[in-house]
Amino acid sequence: MAGKVVLLPELWVGEASQWLSSSAGRVALEGYSWMQAVHWVAGSGLYQPRRHRSSGLRSFTKTTIYIAQLLAELTPCRPGIEYLMRRTGLTKRAVEYHVAALRETGLLAYVVKGTRVRGERAQASEFARMIPAEYDAALGIRTVLRDETAPAYTRAVTGIAEAGRKLMAKLGKQAARKVRRPRPKTSSKVSSEASPTSAPEGAGGVAETAVSEGSRCTPMRGGADGSSAAAGTYPPSESSKLASGQSESATRKKNKHRADGRKTKGRRKLNRIGRRYQLARELTQQVEWLRGCSVPRIAWVAQNVADAGWTVTEVLAWLHLRGTTQRVHRGSGLLAVLLANAENVLDTPSKRADAIAKWRGAQEAQRRHNIKRVRAERERYEGDWQNPASRAVRNEIDSAVAQLKSLSRPVVQDIPDDASGPGAASYEVGEAEFADIRAAARDGLAHGDTSLINDTIHACGPDKALRVYGPELISRARQIDQIRRSSLTTLTFGA
Repeated sequence: MAGKVVLLPELWVGEASQWLSSSAGRVALEGYSWMQAVHWVAGSGLYQPRRHRSSGLRSFTKTTIYIAQLLAELTPCRPGIEYLMRRTGLTKRAVEYHVAALRETGLLAYVVKGTRVRGERAQASEFARMIPAEYDAALGIRTVLRDETAPAYTRAVTGIAEAGRKLMAKLGKQAARKVRRPRPKTSSKVSSEASPTSAPEGAGGVAETAVSEGSRCTPMRGGADGSSAAAGTYPPSESSKLASGQSESATRKKNKHRADGRKTKGRRKLNRIGRRYQLARELTQQVEWLRGCSVPRIAWVAQNVADAGWTVTEVLAWLHLRGTTQRVHRGSGLLAVLLANAENVLDTPSKRADAIAKWRGAQEAQRRHNIKRVRAERERYEGDWQNPASRAVRNEIDSAVAQLKSLSRPVVQDIPDDASGPGAASYEVGEAEFADIRAAARDGLAHGDTSLINDTIHACGPDKALRVYGPELISRARQIDQIRRSSLTTLTFGA
C-alpha cells in the first residue's frame, strides 16, 4: 500500500480550484472522517509547496494537524484569525500559512470568502471540510453520485478496496487521538547549553535528550572530567532522612506528582508588580465607573494598597466607606483621591474585616429596600385604587361625582349601554354639564396626564365614566397608560 501512495501525483490545488463549486474532492460528512484524510495528507509526503511558491510552509507539520483538529470542532467552519491565534499561540501570518496549506492540499474549500471593508468589522471566511480525490484513489474508496442533478462534491461512499482497509484502520486510530498544542521553540540560550549528544525531535514533537557522561554520579562509571566519583561528597545533615529511604530531593520530586501519577504544573507566585496588575484588573471588572480605564494606570494608582496586601473585596469596602458619586469624569483620578492614605487608616486585617462587614450589611439593606420598592410599585398598579395625592385632582373628582349624582335618571337611561359597537367611535355625550369635564380630560391627555379619567373610573365605575367622557377619550387614556408601562417606548409631550 505504501508503494501506491508514493506513485500518486503531487498534491497541489491552485487558487482557482479552492472554492467549493470548483473543488475536485467531496464534502466530509463529519469531523472524524475528515481528520482521517488530514492524517493521510500529513503522512503521504505529496504536499511540496516550495515547487509552486517561495514563501509559506515547507511541508505539512504537526501544527497544521492541530489547527485542522480545531476546525473539525466548528459548525459551521467559520474560524476567525484571532480565534486561531488565541488557541495556538501563533502569529497572524503563521496561522494564515497553515490555513493556506489546508486549502492547497484540497482539505478546505471556500464557501464564502471573508471581507475586509474599511470602517466595518471584518467578516471571517466560511470553509467546507473536503476529502481530496487523491485520498479516495490511494485507499481505493468507491464513491457514487446518487442524484445526477446534484454537484459532484456531494458524492457518497459505497465501499473500499480490501488493500486499503488496513491503512484506513490506522488512520482511524490517528483521527481518534487528540493532538496536543505544540510547544514553542526553546530559546537560544537553552539550546546552546544542551548536550551535543541530545537526540533530535521525535515524531511526538518532544525532544529526547541523552544523559551526559559527566553528569553520572554512580561510582560504576567515571565522569568525563576525570574526577573521582567519591570526591567532594559529605555526610548528610540528618540521618533520619536516609533512614526512611527518602532524601529531601526525592521528597520534593515526589510532591510534584499527583495521586494518579501525572505531573502537576507549578503555579508561579506573583511578585509585587504582578499583584498590582491583578488588583487593577479585578477593579476594572467589578467597579462600574472604572470600566474601560487603563489597567497599567489603575495599577499605578492602587500600588500602595496592593503592596499592603489588600484584596479587591477590601478595596470595594473602603470605597463604600468613602462614598461614591453619581457623575465620574475620570475614573483613575477619582480612585486616586478615594484611596489616599487608605493603607494607613485600615492598617490591620481586623480593621479591613470590619469594613467588609459594614459593606456587606449596606448591600443587604439596599437589596431589601429595592425589594420593598418593587413590591410597592406592583401594588400601586395591580392593587386596589387609592386616593390621588394631588388636591386639585381630588377636587375635580369630587365635582365630577357631584355632577353625576345631580343628573336625573331618565337622561342616563336614554344613553345607549352598548358603547363598544360599530358606532362607538362617533358616540359623544351631548349634555352641557359634561363639556367642561371632557375639555379638561382632553387637555390632560394632550400632555400625557390620564389621572382625571383613571380616578373617575376607580371612583364611579367604568360605565359612568364611559357615559361622561365617551369611548374615544377613555380609549386614548388606556393606550397612553399601556405605552407608559412598557420599557420599550418613551413618551414625550409638548409643553
